[in-house]
Amino acid sequence: MLRGSLRWLLVLAVVVAASAGKAGRGLHRDFDAVWGKRNARFFDEGRVVELALDRETGSRLQSKDRYLFGRFDLDIRLVAGESAGTITSFYICTGGARHDEVDFEFLGNVSGEPYILHTNIFSDGKGEREQQFVLWFDPTADFHTYSILWNPLNIILYIDGTPIRVFKNNEANGVPFPTRQPVHVFASIWNAEEWATQGGRVKTDWSEAPFVAAYRRFDASSACVWHGGASPTRCGGDHLPSSASSWMGQRLDWWSWMTLNWVRMNYMTYDYCADRKRYPHGFPAECIIPIGRI
Repeated sequence: MLRGSLRWLLVLAVVVAASAGKAGRGLHRDFDAVWGKRNARFFDEGRVVELALDRETGSRLQSKDRYLFGRFDLDIRLVAGESAGTITSFYICTGGARHDEVDFEFLGNVSGEPYILHTNIFSDGKGEREQQFVLWFDPTADFHTYSILWNPLNIILYIDGTPIRVFKNNEANGVPFPTRQPVHVFASIWNAEEWATQGGRVKTDWSEAPFVAAYRRFDASSACVWHGGASPTRCGGDHLPSSASSWMGQRLDWWSWMTLNWVRMNYMTYDYCADRKRYPHGFPAECIIPIGRI
């Protein structure tokens, strides 16, 4: 029964993503190539960009706008075949020593072995909140939609509309939460052979280069654009906290919690909040607070 409901949720999420208002917009309108420009190639009037990694350089895109809260959706097709040592990423970040950051990082692997999705959340310069997952599909065969929802209540990560992680605002319990610094959105591919694949035991096979990942359909239509000053100057979508359907006030409902728990039980391979070797004297504060508490 649960699996059938999950399939229905996945189909619904794909339909919603396909109808997003900015889905047909060229990525060159929203992003600049800020590193490895020659390895960023735009196709189909800018609607698709391929980022490549070779011996000399990887590549990174950075959003032209900065945002303070929002939902950010991006379709990604990962490097096919041999991808050990590579990281393909999609993330939001403020920059600076006390930076806030939310990461999707896909750790490449040898042919035939699954990708590992590495997620992390930094607030006020503090990270080390890693959770890792294997995926329930082949992320190299087609595009899938990866989403970051960030509002004053929580950060929720989604894949094709399925929630895989939530980080709640627990500032009242002494846990820093991103609320004050605007972010850029980034997409990149880079070499991290010292740790990316099996803890660095498998290195990048440069005979397989270039390694190419593809991106399309960036949607930040439900986000608040920042142009400086004390508050955002433009918000898109249904953003008023008083609205029950608002992304600004969105939290996981009962079905979403059930789905999240299904992902955790079946596809999570590492959770820092369960690593007793790393925290022999007690887990971080956010790990002790029940994840489902409203």
